[in-house]
Amino acid sequence: MSTPRDPTRDQTPAPEGTYPGVPVHEEPEGPPPWDRVVSATDRMPSTGEGPGDEFSRGGRLTGGKSTRFGDRLFRGMSVGSAAFVLVIMAAIAVFLIWKAIPALNANEANFFSYEQWFPNGTPPMFGIAALAFGTVATSILAIIIAVPIAVGVALFISNYAPIRVAQGLGYIVDLLAAVPSVVYGLWGYIYLNDHIKDTSAFLDKYFGWTVILSSNSGVGPYGRSILLASVVLAIMILPIVAAISREVFLQVPTDHKEAALALGATRWEMVRTAVLPYGRPGVISATMLGLGRALGETIAVAMVLSATFTIDWHFLSPGGNTIAANIANQFAEANDTGRGALIASGLVLFVITLIVNFAARWIIARRKEFSGAAS
Repeated sequence: MSTPRDPTRDQTPAPEGTYPGVPVHEEPEGPPPWDRVVSATDRMPSTGEGPGDEFSRGGRLTGGKSTRFGDRLFRGMSVGSAAFVLVIMAAIAVFLIWKAIPALNANEANFFSYEQWFPNGTPPMFGIAALAFGTVATSILAIIIAVPIAVGVALFISNYAPIRVAQGLGYIVDLLAAVPSVVYGLWGYIYLNDHIKDTSAFLDKYFGWTVILSSNSGVGPYGRSILLASVVLAIMILPIVAAISREVFLQVPTDHKEAALALGATRWEMVRTAVLPYGRPGVISATMLGLGRALGETIAVAMVLSATFTIDWHFLSPGGNTIAANIANQFAEANDTGRGALIASGLVLFVITLIVNFAARWIIARRKEFSGAAS
């Protein structure tokens, strides 16, 4: 009787690292798959200058002739628009300097330190010191008053108010920006001037030790002061700062706010940790736009200020003046030298505005998180 044949007796032993009965995976001949990947530019038609040249040259889409022409046209229009703005600014500066030089040569006083304004006299004597002081003082005080209120309004509209209330309040805030300057000036001169006297007396009594919130005598008179002009300017720039800040706060990613709330933050903690850091560059930009509006405001300030040409740190006393208001008040009665002097003061205001804008850009770019630069 024969013994049954073992079917596995003649089989070759399984290679090391494998198991009997399990098929061995055979690698295909040739280079591995990742060495056979063809780049996108290798598949694209060539013009003879290189692979994919017709699609991509220098990282820019060039395609056919019409696309290249469109790219060149758009690039030219963009560069031309930017250059046109610079040309306009340079032309304004050249015009102001050209018109101001004759008056500055005729001036018998130091233009930067002299406080009085007598360009029509013989000899002409005028200076920018008091006007520049009044311009900067009213604008900065207006910013101090307006920005906290504007940011509070923007936060309420974007994070606290119901949708219908937020929409209605947003329309009202935007509408304030459309009110003409002369209306604000009339309101400040006729109504606010009388009602701010009691507030000025209160500030003089309890905060007169700060000097700026006091009058020359300590007991008045009050009204038509730098404080009044600053309040009017604050009301005028408030809708600008509020509208821009509101739009910035509305752009905060919802994930950021929901993450803060999910970690147990209160509504205010969510605003403080997620909304305000994200919107800080926008608030700074809105503040600088408001400051630029306050620096150049003319009619409203001219109507509420009792024009004087002295540097007075007592902001509750009547008096004060600004560059723009002085130009509006003096231009009609000025002779050739007087008009040149007013143009010279306008040149100073132009320089102050440029300094403010450059300072704003420096503040935003000083920290990477402001400008959005990657670390």
